[in-house]
Amino acid sequence: MVDVAAPPARPAAAPVAAPAVVSRRPGRLLAAGGRVLHRSAALLALAAIWETVPRTGLVDRVFLPPLSEVLVAWWELLRSGQLAEHVGASLTRSLTGLALAVVTAIPLGLLIGWYRPLADLLSPLLEVFRNTAALALLPVFVLILGLGETSKIALVVYACSWPILLNTIAGVKGVDPLLVRSARSMGLNHLRLFQKVILPASVPTVFTGVRLAGAYSILVLVAAEMVGAKAGLGYLVNYAQYNFAIPDMYAGIITISAIGLVVNQLLVAGERRFSTWRVDVTTA
Repeated sequence: MVDVAAPPARPAAAPVAAPAVVSRRPGRLLAAGGRVLHRSAALLALAAIWETVPRTGLVDRVFLPPLSEVLVAWWELLRSGQLAEHVGASLTRSLTGLALAVVTAIPLGLLIGWYRPLADLLSPLLEVFRNTAALALLPVFVLILGLGETSKIALVVYACSWPILLNTIAGVKGVDPLLVRSARSMGLNHLRLFQKVILPASVPTVFTGVRLAGAYSILVLVAAEMVGAKAGLGYLVNYAQYNFAIPDMYAGIITISAIGLVVNQLLVAGERRFSTWRVDVTTA
């Protein structure tokens, strides 16, 4: 009988070290901080120039106070509740007008871009009104609708409708014909073709129009509030100018810029949410 030697025992496997998650976090935080610093470098440079130039006497600080004085005035407006009142009034008008423009202009743009007979019928009318500035029609809106909220919201709707409408039409007409032919060869009817091909392909262009409209909703409204309003950021800037409260005037301007930046970032996030199929080809 042959003895079979037992196989030598294998050495115990060394314990697998847990991934160094903790060690990676500082690197990620540093990378994120570097990206934020890189993106905000221009704003920081502008803030430094704004603070330095009036203090060195290159510009009269009466007409351009240092940024620190403007921020102090902004904080006083915020603490007194005036800034919140004016921001609330402007945002209510701006967002209401923008929402009404989105609800009306996007469906109309989809119809005009998809149905050629409707486009041929409305094209001359669109060409007439698209070249008419919204602020040029401000007296007309005031005469017809009065000095109340209706005229301001209607002006915002008019100003915001055109970039949304025109970009929606361009987005529908700019869909790759090869995609349309391929979808039709697969037996898709008009409704499914519009739902599965036309609408997703036109989303980026539509959101470009919505982002432009978001900027227009604030700019046009501020100009309208300078003419006839008792509350709003435009009224705040105009009132501060007439009373020579220059820091308050710049505080209102900074608030307008900040609101425009926030609105644009929210719209960019919405665009990414509705167009997740897009591939970002930009280089770092």
